Amino acid sequence: MASEANHIEQDVVQVPVEVPTTPTISLSGRSAELATGFFAGAAYGFTSVVVGQPLETIKTRMQARPDSLQSGSLRVGLDLMRSQGLPGLYRGGLPVFLGGTLFRSAQFGVYEFALRHLKETTPGYKFGGILDWQVAVAGVAGGLARGAIEAPFDLVKVTRQVESKWTVGTLFRGSSVTMARNSALFCSFSIYRDVVPPLVPGGLSPFWTGALCSNLAWLTVWPLDVIKSQRQSGNYVGKSSYALLVEAARTGLLFRGVAPGLMRSTVANGCAMVVYKKVEELACTPVQQWR
Repeated sequence: MASEANHIEQDVVQVPVEVPTTPTISLSGRSAELATGFFAGAAYGFTSVVVGQPLETIKTRMQARPDSLQSGSLRVGLDLMRSQGLPGLYRGGLPVFLGGTLFRSAQFGVYEFALRHLKETTPGYKFGGILDWQVAVAGVAGGLARGAIEAPFDLVKVTRQVESKWTVGTLFRGSSVTMARNSALFCSFSIYRDVVPPLVPGGLSPFWTGALCSNLAWLTVWPLDVIKSQRQSGNYVGKSSYALLVEAARTGLLFRGVAPGLMRSTVANGCAMVVYKKVEELACTPVQQWR
């Protein structure tokens, strides 16, 4: 009996038993990158609008309101404050609030998707050992995605800022120059964000990364922003983008409003980049720890 019992014990198969654990909700892989890109872009856009709208309004009035073409930024801002108070500085803010998170999240989300796709399917190469063509192309894609969504929101914003009228039929007026500006702008921003920080000893903080790279990008495309504002304002009906560009060059308006524009870019994009990086950091933690 004892030998039979020993024989039975030897035939028993040890089956490991898994102890159930508390499930952790998490995102991984490509879906996580896309979700993070879109959500971080939305946070970036919302912060940028809240912080930068007053300076944006002053800049736009200087560019596209005929009675403000010769006034300085301080004069334009003070006149607006006297006549309309603080709400005047936030003119055009509503369409940007409504559409800003959408088109900015699309911008960053498409950029992340395009860059990942290019890196997986094409050979990498840096011109001069610095300029990454994949980053540049992904930047153009992100800018085009933003421009396609932003154009009607931006037209309403500009007409509100310069106090002109708009109709449904004019929502896409100036959309071609808007998309050209956005594709060039985000391409430039993506390149500067990729190139500049490594050149600074010790790197750059998120604030200064956003501020410096945004300012460099805006300076790169500023004349297109002037023409975009004029085309959308409705104050230059019958003039093409090319005609406005030639006229702006002739009259010295190519960099009109650049001072308040760069001030807005520094504060708004610097703060927004801090928020953007914070979202990226949170996305690397288990979802249950977000609560």
